[in-house]
Amino acid sequence: MMELDYRLDGPDNAPVLVLSNSLGTLWNSWDGQFSEWRKYYRVLRYQTRGHGGSPSGETPFTLAQLGQDVVALLDHLNIARAHFCGISLGGLTGLWLNRYAASRIDRLVVANTAARIGQRDAWLARAAQVREQGLSVLAASAPQRWFTQEYIEQRPGIVENFIDQLEQLSPQGYAACCEALASADLRNELEEMSRPLLVIAGEQDPVTTVEDAQRIVSQCAQSQLVTLPASHLSNVECSVPFCQHVLKFLNE
Repeated sequence: MMELDYRLDGPDNAPVLVLSNSLGTLWNSWDGQFSEWRKYYRVLRYQTRGHGGSPSGETPFTLAQLGQDVVALLDHLNIARAHFCGISLGGLTGLWLNRYAASRIDRLVVANTAARIGQRDAWLARAAQVREQGLSVLAASAPQRWFTQEYIEQRPGIVENFIDQLEQLSPQGYAACCEALASADLRNELEEMSRPLLVIAGEQDPVTTVEDAQRIVSQCAQSQLVTLPASHLSNVECSVPFCQHVLKFLNE
């Protein structure tokens, strides 16, 4: 039985493109790209474990568990190989797939991510805070992590929708993903990643920096870097160029 909440859209005979969300967002975070990508691909969106209709555990998740969820979803749908595009936590999931499930992946895009995101103690502290106080405690600071100040001022409605969605998520599921990030570290495994890889970075991203992206590209074979004038959710803030860069890379 497939536990993950998922949707598969697009032409039946097209290649499959899996989309993986960032921490604290749902699959509608890809709305800026979905209508274009579904013209050329069977787009497989899923809610990351701990988010939306997917399982929310009382115990910590691991990065391996999040990666194995993707493999299990491909197995469930009888999909032998797929392209993959993930952002932030979803991008780190993509790096895990590149290392441990490369035979199931054609080309990967990882955006606004790093081989090691943040610090263990900070993630554990956030997890504990959310378990005790809920997600509203993070809502006030989330826009400054996710978007540039210019975007916040120009698109307040979009920003507000993301914050409202964050507040409605499962605190237990969010915290369990924080605990996965606390233990996730692929820095020593980058050289073992073999699939063609596009790394997208936000030039004003305070969470996963351009330097983090450069570190991935410097150590991964068949990898290339694109930077966008955005903060952490570059696929939202720069939706059209993000869409075009991904299509160009997948069609190479």
